[in-house]
Amino acid sequence: MTFPLSRRALLALGIATMATGPVWAQMADEIIEPVEISFYNYNLATAGLGHDATVQLIEEFMAANPMIKVEGVGVNAFDMGTRVQTDIAARRPPDVAQVIFSDLAYAGQQLGAVPIDQAVPQADWDAHVEGMVPSGLDLGKVGDKTYALAYTFSTPMVFYNADLFREAGLDPDQPPKTWEEVKDYALTIQDKTEANGFAGDIIGVQVGPYDWLLQSVILSNGGSVINDAGTAVTFDRPETIEAVAMLRGLKDAGVYGNISRGEALESMAAGKLAMYINSSALQNHLLSQAEGNYELRAAQMPGFGERPASPTNSGSGLVMFSQDPVKQRAAWELMKFLTSERGYTIITSKIGYLPLRTAIVDDPEYLKDWVDANPLVRPNLAQLERMEPWRSYPGTSYRQVAATLMEAAEQAVFGDGDVAEIMQGAQARAQAMMPGS
Repeated sequence: MTFPLSRRALLALGIATMATGPVWAQMADEIIEPVEISFYNYNLATAGLGHDATVQLIEEFMAANPMIKVEGVGVNAFDMGTRVQTDIAARRPPDVAQVIFSDLAYAGQQLGAVPIDQAVPQADWDAHVEGMVPSGLDLGKVGDKTYALAYTFSTPMVFYNADLFREAGLDPDQPPKTWEEVKDYALTIQDKTEANGFAGDIIGVQVGPYDWLLQSVILSNGGSVINDAGTAVTFDRPETIEAVAMLRGLKDAGVYGNISRGEALESMAAGKLAMYINSSALQNHLLSQAEGNYELRAAQMPGFGERPASPTNSGSGLVMFSQDPVKQRAAWELMKFLTSERGYTIITSKIGYLPLRTAIVDDPEYLKDWVDANPLVRPNLAQLERMEPWRSYPGTSYRQVAATLMEAAEQAVFGDGDVAEIMQGAQARAQAMMPGS
């Protein structure tokens, strides 16, 4: 009998299956002899996005846990699912992997990720997650199981050049709160200065299937990309179409171009771009480029009219794949350190992601001094209470569904066709890829 790869991989790992589902090995109570675990991490694969901070995290963990050796393996975020699947089939699965939230359903339902709420003793779990943002923890759930411990995390931020605001006669203490104001501010800046007004990795060049920021825009207008049951995409809802049409309006007004992240970052560094919306993970990079050149500030995501924005999250969770009881314990100890007060102190101050232990922001032992000197993190923290999860699509074609949305939005915004017709066509194509269609 021939099994699909995911089933074959599960059998290769020796996971027992019963009528009630998989039975997971019981995690060891402690580490009593040296053990080595692998940690697949996408920050390690990117020199400018937290590589050095991640190395520091691993080194500090090993210094505090001399019985555990961690092999950090850099894997591009987009390639993580394929790499994990390939290595599972080859019987060398990672023990822990950093998985973006849009891939989590696939990891749990197709790759045999360990439900950590079943593997970790309840008392240990409860003690560790105390003090973590509940909405962040919920992001690790698929159905009634928790497959990931929230790790690196952010919401969309509008980074802006306060000097350009002043040059254009705008008040940098009053950044735009709505998308209409973004357009007005950008037009004013482009009229009064030699800079471009606005850019963002919402859609377009090099964004690919990562629809987290586009989901933020759509949700902020009351739209959606998938129904609550997770059975049907909703690309053709009026609110969804209106959100995409708003971006088309920015393009038609001449303030939103289809440029790459690299071009946008270069323009920000040169003081030639006034506003840039993206993940707070870029905060430290932007600060380093702005130092001595201009004053960089940050604001919350814009909303639609009187309706407050509904930002989604980018980022990842820590997913356990190991089936060995001792390696599971070692993996859990690593996961706990990475999401501890000390772990988030490094992650926030040296990468820019949100600390999911918000109390450390005002704790002088951890982040208080840094936050006082770097207040850009404050708007990001303020958005947490309105955060909506980055929704993933079910089934093996989940990436193709996301790509269909992103390609249609790019065509609708940067092309000349009718926005509604383009989104309705994407609805039909994407729904055909959904399970059960």
